[in-house]
Amino acid sequence: MRPSSERDWQVKNRFLELRSQWLTLIGEHLQTPQGQQLEYWRIEKADSVIILPIQSDRILLPSPSYRPGVGQLTLDFPGGRVPEGQTPTEAAIATLQRELGIVSAAITRLTPLNPHGWAVNSSFSNQKLYGFVAHVQDITLLSESVVSTYPKNSTGVHQLLQEMSCLQCRAVLLEWWLNQH
Repeated sequence: MRPSSERDWQVKNRFLELRSQWLTLIGEHLQTPQGQQLEYWRIEKADSVIILPIQSDRILLPSPSYRPGVGQLTLDFPGGRVPEGQTPTEAAIATLQRELGIVSAAITRLTPLNPHGWAVNSSFSNQKLYGFVAHVQDITLLSESVVSTYPKNSTGVHQLLQEMSCLQCRAVLLEWWLNQH
């Protein structure tokens, strides 16, 4: 038996398309390679960036943000959507300025962890996540937006993993940490 390919799946009809500034919700009827009819829901969203900012021997974080999905404040790296017409790199630079007050001239190196992006939830969304590591000049004065720092070592990474619940942030941290060793 040959494995199915995307050509073997057919969209029979789209019964809902609801657009907002944040996402498009789509409801479709799909036919599987075996002929089964499925009702399927998915969303289309702009891609995202998450940046792990490092200055000297510490990892920088903004104050916790309220996340409506979980109904609480969470500790996250700076991040945001990639606006239409911007590259992930441009969005990462703008995000550092917006969330931490770090201007582009203060970034000595901005390294993509995954130049092609990771699928956030490939069965439900088209959204990709681009992770970056931003090295910030040691002489840069940090604004009050930077409220917490963690050592750029095993202890700091383990502490962040204990305190950080955002899976995307954890993926960026772990990808960076694995590339260090």
